[in-house]
Amino acid sequence: MRQQSFETKHQKQWLEFEASLDEKANTSSHFPHRFRELCHHLALAKNRRYSPQLVDRLNETVIKAHHRFYQHNRRFQLQWLDFLISGFPCAIRRNRRFVYVALALFLIPLLGMAITCYHNEEFIYSMSAPDQVREYESMYDPENLKLGRTRDSEDDLAMFGFYIKNNIGVSFRTFAGGVIFGLGTIFFLVFNGFAIGGVAGHLTQLGYTTTFYPFVVGHGAFELTAIVFSGAAGLQLGYALVNPGNFRRLDALRKAGRDAVSIIYGSTIMLIIAAFLEAFWSSSASMPILIKYSVGAVFWVLVIAYFLFAGRKTNRASYGS
Repeated sequence: MRQQSFETKHQKQWLEFEASLDEKANTSSHFPHRFRELCHHLALAKNRRYSPQLVDRLNETVIKAHHRFYQHNRRFQLQWLDFLISGFPCAIRRNRRFVYVALALFLIPLLGMAITCYHNEEFIYSMSAPDQVREYESMYDPENLKLGRTRDSEDDLAMFGFYIKNNIGVSFRTFAGGVIFGLGTIFFLVFNGFAIGGVAGHLTQLGYTTTFYPFVVGHGAFELTAIVFSGAAGLQLGYALVNPGNFRRLDALRKAGRDAVSIIYGSTIMLIIAAFLEAFWSSSASMPILIKYSVGAVFWVLVIAYFLFAGRKTNRASYGS
């Protein structure tokens, strides 16, 4: 193709793209496609030995587009950093009334079941089958070299993947139950409270305190907190459906979903951290108990301090708005 025909064919496209690069913000979804087309045109111009003026023009435009493209990606990366520093803890504080309710729905059954099972060794069978109870006892037997769930593999990395899948599954069910007007979330919070409390009380009365509590104290700071936060996000959805105010229910759900989704994103990160600790740290039976308790205490202090103080200077009305 002659150069003049090539320029005539693509001139309008180049002018539009050059004009878009002069705008301060360019978030068009067509940008990557148009950028690739321009790179193709530059390659053709060089290959066909068109005039240096045309090649220089296309080359300068490609360089400007390259800077714009990676500048945009850089902003995306900073958005995630901003989310971790302030967006997530601010979302938790804005919705603290749901967090308090979720905490009560989880903690009260947990403590009640733990105390009951501690004083009545048969009560654990009211919610767990004998095989399950034997599995709990086997998981935290002081004679074990590895603590926690029975392993099909000795590979900690494989257990890391298992814990991620299991933890996120619990979190998602607790959150998604909110769309049933909050009833599903309430059920899963109470059920998980009973289940964890029952195991804790039963193992305590067996005297497995030197294995069970050192196991849970480290990753529990992230895992248990994330379960409560997932419940809070689910309750937020349920409340929007039960009491939509002046909005249609779908609009109220969409409005509540902005913070709820932010909380779930943050909770998922916490659950991945918990899974890592559970697979590589908590499961070790050779680590001195004092060190496990000390590290666990540090994790709890850091988690609580993060949600109390992180992002207070920003304190935006709504993340991403």
